[in-house]
Amino acid sequence: MEDLIQEFINQRVWAIAGASTNPEKYGHKIFRDLRAAGYIVYGVNPSGGEIEGQRLYPSLADLPEKPAVVDIVVPPQVTEEIVRQCAELGLGRVWMQPGSESEEAIRFCQEKGIEVVHGACAMIRKRAW
Repeated sequence: MEDLIQEFINQRVWAIAGASTNPEKYGHKIFRDLRAAGYIVYGVNPSGGEIEGQRLYPSLADLPEKPAVVDIVVPPQVTEEIVRQCAELGLGRVWMQPGSESEEAIRFCQEKGIEVVHGACAMIRKRAW
């Protein structure tokens, strides 16, 4: 898993599915920290809004470019929907934050050839950014 995590960290365009306008939420913190580290980051939240002047997009399909990594920060049932969208859009890397993963979503990614990181928090890895 460490090699896979390093491969993900080396990708510079990320989408945060579950980006939040609430500064207390991880979907906000991860978005902000990745941007501060020089990544291109797109926030995805069906409710819209913005973080630090950056627009949040209603879905992965609405992003202006294809992200190399989709970081998921939502409940497991929503993760299952998001990984299906990733497959439809040809997105090949998914990072499921702790609490967002489900066995069904992990299995789906494996069956569809989507590389998946789970059981590890991107925030813990920020020293590697």
